[in-house]
Amino acid sequence: MTITTDTQPVLRPHAEQLYAHELAALIATDDLPRPPGWRMSPQAVVTYLLGDGDQISPKYIGPRRLMEVAVATLATDRALLLLGVPGTAKTWVSEHLAAAISGDSTLLIQGTAGTPEEAIRYGWNYARLLAEGPSPQAVVPSPMMRAMQTGAIARVEELTRVPSDVQDTLITILSEKVLPVPELGNEVQAIKGFNVIATANDRDRGVNELSSALRRRFNTVVLPVPSTVDEEVDIVARRVESLGAALELPAVPDSIAEIRRAVTVFRELREGITGDGRTKLKSPSGTLSTAEAISVMTSGMALAAHFGDGVVRAADVAAGIRGAVVRDPVSDAVIWREYLETVVRERDGWQDFYRAAREAE
Repeated sequence: MTITTDTQPVLRPHAEQLYAHELAALIATDDLPRPPGWRMSPQAVVTYLLGDGDQISPKYIGPRRLMEVAVATLATDRALLLLGVPGTAKTWVSEHLAAAISGDSTLLIQGTAGTPEEAIRYGWNYARLLAEGPSPQAVVPSPMMRAMQTGAIARVEELTRVPSDVQDTLITILSEKVLPVPELGNEVQAIKGFNVIATANDRDRGVNELSSALRRRFNTVVLPVPSTVDEEVDIVARRVESLGAALELPAVPDSIAEIRRAVTVFRELREGITGDGRTKLKSPSGTLSTAEAISVMTSGMALAAHFGDGVVRAADVAAGIRGAVVRDPVSDAVIWREYLETVVRERDGWQDFYRAAREAE
């Protein structure tokens, strides 16, 4: 399905656009109780996330109970914090939760070290402010304010990258469900259906720990890395197929063998031991997440389609895998070379990958 604006196709449609047909089908048949302001019942939201094996495709592959806890949290007055290492689908789950519950995943605040307080509360149209003084018309609402006014889900990405004093701006919003506007002598009260989903990871540099007062206002759901190779291969294969279709890459034959190989390399180096448990390994400085495996395989698919024979081979993914592993050109390069020589070189059926990886150095 191609999503377009008035004149041009969209490169990356929002979840509510890309999966509009699935959302509409669930809403049409959903006769279970819905929390105030929700477009569908909590059970239907979980079905949308996990799929039904038929018409509804899975958006998250992992423990069902985690999604049930996340959805149940949003049906209460508690905000939801999705916590996990990079690449555990925190942003992906956040977007789909907002799309299913509110039909709008765009009320997003991107957390950075430079995120100001105005990004969470509100700003001002300074031309009108200077001309008219403080007035409702001069207020520039933040995504958080718009979510409160419309009874929707607001999303805060990378909350722990936001400066601590700006993080605490959320305390009143989450506890009292109001946003004071002292310049106008009034406040914005949240409409039923409003809630907040935040994401955070604890392995990134520049992390600002949440205050205990703020953390108490979130229910935390930890999203784990895929528990098995097969589960991670399934995730990567589905996302690569989806991205390839969205980017309109030429079709390539099934590349599951190379996906499995990339996932195996990432998991072994990430866990510091080979899959058979016989050889201990040094882990590189990077996270080697599932998201990085998806990126490597998508690039490999593009190489095979445009510069190869249309079949994804070891040479199409080796350089990408090396680039993901070797973040520090000194220490990581040594770890990568040791892995190639002690594991890859001796592994049956991996000689093509060994040669391609050495050529990519």
